[in-house]
Amino acid sequence: MSTSTITSYTGFTSDDFAVFQLPGLEERMAAIQNQIQPKFRSIGKRLTEELFILSGREMHLHIARHARRKVNPPKDTWLSICSNKRGYKAHPHFQLGLFDDHLFLWLALIYEVPNKQNIASAYLNRLEDVIEAVPDSFVVSQDHMKKEAVAAAVMSEADWRTALIRFRDVGKAELLIGRHLAADDELLRDEDELAAFALSTYETLLPLYHIATDAQ
Repeated sequence: MSTSTITSYTGFTSDDFAVFQLPGLEERMAAIQNQIQPKFRSIGKRLTEELFILSGREMHLHIARHARRKVNPPKDTWLSICSNKRGYKAHPHFQLGLFDDHLFLWLALIYEVPNKQNIASAYLNRLEDVIEAVPDSFVVSQDHMKKEAVAAAVMSEADWRTALIRFRDVGKAELLIGRHLAADDELLRDEDELAAFALSTYETLLPLYHIATDAQ
């Protein structure tokens, strides 16, 4: 096969983040589908295979379709990896996605997870282990629709307890733990480097993933 027929993904560029500045649902969705999703499939396949090896559980790749969008264009887009073949929203899962100014890597427990109370209680019962498992360089969010996240480094034990109680008791509350990379970070330009960084993030979070899945 000649090299001219080979296409390769080399990472996310400023053009990918600029997609979220495109006006209108159809234009932005077309760019997401044609420009970003092929990259998601490439890196997502690698991460799914590696997570299977690390977790000992069969993993499946899901790419956000934004099918419910009828008017407003999406402000972000993502891939998800979880043990369920049919869907990811009702299960603990790993995410890699883009807002216009950063890439996010999450262990995501979103509000559709039916056993939030059990998971939160499991985390609260092992609060010291949970806190110890999350490096200071990681960030925490309770709403996947918002860009903002809190640095784990500034979270006290009381902050963690408050976040987990809110996750347990508030229907729309979520729990996302992971990392952010700024859109201009050079690491994003190389798939191999980004895949290694993402995988190290997920591997760090695997103990928390296992606690969550065992609690369901």
